[in-house]
Amino acid sequence: MVLMKYPKTKEAKFLERPNRFVAKVEVDGSVETVHVKNTGRCRELLLPGVKVILSEADNPNRKTRYDLIAVEKTGLGLVNIDSQAPNKIVQEWLAGQNFDYVKPEYKYGDSRIDFYMERQGKKYLLEVKGCTLEKDGIGYFPDAPTERGVKHIRELIRARQEGFWCGLAFVIQMPQVKEVRANIETHPAFGEALEEAKAAGVKIILLGCNTEMDCLTIDNSRISADL
Repeated sequence: MVLMKYPKTKEAKFLERPNRFVAKVEVDGSVETVHVKNTGRCRELLLPGVKVILSEADNPNRKTRYDLIAVEKTGLGLVNIDSQAPNKIVQEWLAGQNFDYVKPEYKYGDSRIDFYMERQGKKYLLEVKGCTLEKDGIGYFPDAPTERGVKHIRELIRARQEGFWCGLAFVIQMPQVKEVRANIETHPAFGEALEEAKAAGVKIILLGCNTEMDCLTIDNSRISADL
């Protein structure tokens, strides 16, 4: 089982999000300012009164004691919104995929691609995106315009033309969802780039996850991968 664990978690009630970095929540009967581990919009998730999950920080000197890591969405369940979680869980997953070498944060062109791998002399590049936006049972990415995401796709297309195996992995940070589509309403250019990548031979990998209060786990029944 591929699992990412949070050591200290607790429930709270979401109140408001003054800016993209912090939120106000009610926890243990008092109002507390917490760090939001996702700078995306999350507008359909962070609604007044919803249940959220907090992870207590290890550093006692931090300005905020807790990180907001997950949100309860009616009819769906817990959605993990920790933007660092996708790369962490993919690194664990790659460790079980029989690669001879795995290097995170690989410099290629003008970008840093999330993972470079080697297997029997073959070179691989894999970019990772976390999906937290769900509509009618389907996941969508991005939830806000991402020029960086488009740039990464262009780099993958170029690397594919140079002979690399290239892939784009969507980590679905919520239960039930089995499909991810480009959110062309929010960012048409991302959708165009994604279609160009598919046509160029860039592989699309889907890693569905289950979110619990203290962990994120890859759901083997919701993996679509060709490595």
